[in-house]
Amino acid sequence: MYVGHFAIGLALKARYPKIPTLPILLGVGFLDILDGLFIIAGWDRVTPNLQAGPYLFFDLSFIDWDHSLLAALLWSLVWALLFARHKPVAVMAFVACFSHFLADWPMHNADLALYPYAQAHLGFGLWGKLGTASWVLEGVFVLALLAYAWWRSAQRGVSLLWPALVMLVIFFNLSPWLSPMKHVATLDEPAAHLLHGAFVTLGFLLPGGLLTWLINRAERRATSVT
Repeated sequence: MYVGHFAIGLALKARYPKIPTLPILLGVGFLDILDGLFIIAGWDRVTPNLQAGPYLFFDLSFIDWDHSLLAALLWSLVWALLFARHKPVAVMAFVACFSHFLADWPMHNADLALYPYAQAHLGFGLWGKLGTASWVLEGVFVLALLAYAWWRSAQRGVSLLWPALVMLVIFFNLSPWLSPMKHVATLDEPAAHLLHGAFVTLGFLLPGGLLTWLINRAERRATSVT
């Protein structure tokens, strides 16, 4: 799951417009922001595999420090505590962050441990079972949430045109045909896993920041008109 996480963020923001955008739109990617950093640090491990579809081209050999159930709960709590001065914001920050784990569950190939180094793992494995079709399924999921967010936002006079265009670009950029990860997976180590980690972190940090800015701008414009 990639663009689907941002779609969840847009839907949450549209449903709870009084909650600041940043805790939601960066929150939905916080676990993968950490994951990329942990891969670079050598705490998590990924293995190049050009057969690993639909767009990752790496096996997630060990991602327990951020994508195990226990780690996801703890990091979601950490993210929430950053906004602890305002309880509703902290609660929504937790929801946004933990939604990442829940959205990954159907897609991941049984690489989501219950806790670090646990034998038991979660993940329905739609990536492995459906291949390219899982990317299409994610697109349908994104369209449904985007339609909901568009409808809720339009009721307040907020246009999601630019956020929707950004989502479209990044959806096709990380497709089975255009994914930069396919090229990264052909590199020698340690370049392969270092670049993978960097791309994962930046792939959530930069679009998350851009979407936050675009949504806040749309909110301000709607307020100034009214």
